[in-house]
Amino acid sequence: MSKSSSLVVLVVVAVFVGILWEAKIGCAQLSAAQCKEERRIGLNQCKPVLYRKLPTPACCERVRVSHVECVCPVITPKLAALIDVNRAIRLIEGCGRRVPRHFKCGSITTP
Repeated sequence: MSKSSSLVVLVVVAVFVGILWEAKIGCAQLSAAQCKEERRIGLNQCKPVLYRKLPTPACCERVRVSHVECVCPVITPKLAALIDVNRAIRLIEGCGRRVPRHFKCGSITTP
């Protein structure tokens, strides 16, 4: 997978996780290594989304358990420009999660 494809998958996962503010578990700070591992697992679980497929059950589960504070900081304007936020919202809702209006995750704000 090319670097740009990996970035697109990361953005999709980040949007999934960032919008799901309800998925934030506890107040404990995660280490940089733990956050990096969460992002790696999310990328692997949600790769089919890159190819315009629906998220797998494993991807939806990853979306529900990942920590917002690990993913949102990596969303830059350049990465945000690579995705369709409305499609991401539909996919998240397809995982059974409500998407709050005007939620900000990195450089993305939901409609």
